Amino acid sequence: MTDIPRRAVSRTAKLAALPLGFAGRTVLGMGKRVTGLASDVISAEIQQRTAEQLFSVLGQLKGGAMKFGQALSVFEAALPEEIAAPYRQALTKLQEAAPPLPAATVHRVLAEQLGPAWRERFVSFDDTPAAAASIGQVHRAVWRDPDDGAPRDVAVKIQYPGAGDALLADLKQLSRLGGMFRAIQPGLDVKPLLVELRERITEELDYELEAESQRAFAAAYVGDDEIFIPAVLTATPRVLVTEWIEGTPLAEIIREGSEEQRDEAGRLMAILHLSAPARAGLLHADPHPGNFRLLPDGRLGVIDFGAVARMPEGTPEPIGRLAGLALRGEADAVVDGLREEGFVSRTEQIDAQAVLDFIRPMLDPVAEEEFRFTRAWLRAEATRLASPRSPAYQLSRQLNLPPSYLLIHRVTLGSIGVLCQLEAKAPYRSILERWLPGFAPVG
Repeated sequence: MTDIPRRAVSRTAKLAALPLGFAGRTVLGMGKRVTGLASDVISAEIQQRTAEQLFSVLGQLKGGAMKFGQALSVFEAALPEEIAAPYRQALTKLQEAAPPLPAATVHRVLAEQLGPAWRERFVSFDDTPAAAASIGQVHRAVWRDPDDGAPRDVAVKIQYPGAGDALLADLKQLSRLGGMFRAIQPGLDVKPLLVELRERITEELDYELEAESQRAFAAAYVGDDEIFIPAVLTATPRVLVTEWIEGTPLAEIIREGSEEQRDEAGRLMAILHLSAPARAGLLHADPHPGNFRLLPDGRLGVIDFGAVARMPEGTPEPIGRLAGLALRGEADAVVDGLREEGFVSRTEQIDAQAVLDFIRPMLDPVAEEEFRFTRAWLRAEATRLASPRSPAYQLSRQLNLPPSYLLIHRVTLGSIGVLCQLEAKAPYRSILERWLPGFAPVG
């Protein structure tokens, strides 16, 4: 048995053990309830123990578990502080850390993908990975230009052998853990996220397809003074060689950056999210902090284009138009537009003012000229929308999320999660006015 299958078996065993541990803690909670311990104390204890075990196991894994942890980590700002604080570091580590592949395995993949003489294509190659992702790891190297032999600093992304099988196996196991996440945050439904991750596995495993997306982004932002996309030098199905970029990772800025750095990073993140569909016909669909760097020249460096949404016609115009209508308080027009797009049934009766009351708090970030995203704001919104006793939760049961909007919705929520981790203040309304089709100035 090779080291890769052994790791897969170990990973599956760890994931399979998680529900058993959760069941034990739930029984423990029931026992304490019988003895008279307050239910809120029991709930908090179960939350903390569940989160500790869950994040600890996810932090040790590659494959689908790590990818899921990365996706979940951008939402940690919405968790209650007493749950989020002890595990924030573990979640952040998911974004850029994983056990490395042995050098011999790395060399074997390079020989298979670039040819037996792969070393001749590099001036030097560092066997120690500079970073790890969910399905591959990145090595720093110096590329030899095939035309003139000039050296060039590059990042070499190498896909883990068996990554596809590991992703599918991990996501199958993780789909059974919905109860654990509801224990950590009532109302948190991870199943749609897992379904979407599964649907995108095939695309993310194809590094040639990723290279195509990255080239499109690079062409759209060439010479831009705010966004930088590294060039692609060569690509095969399992190896991707791109220009190396130096910069401060967003995870580091979140942990210890100055207020000025955090505000600027948030502004640039918003510009990328809102301008990419118009400029590149694509949306970067993996907005976790490990994929962004604040460069020494002030630009936002963007990496990892394995997950993108193809939007050749740009962001759908109704998003901006309906946001503007909601900000102006035009409840009936908002409901009419939501019906046209499939968010509200054409036959179901619904209270237009209640719909406006449901939507309007979400638009606070663009109601004024400037807004500061905070963890407290996101937690308040999560509570308002997820609590079964909340009027907003009850109304949400009458609303649909059309499939065509699912990815846009998820990426927007992920980006907002990062902005709240940054606690970034910026003129978000003016960014929308420039880049979001149909969004009319308010007032």
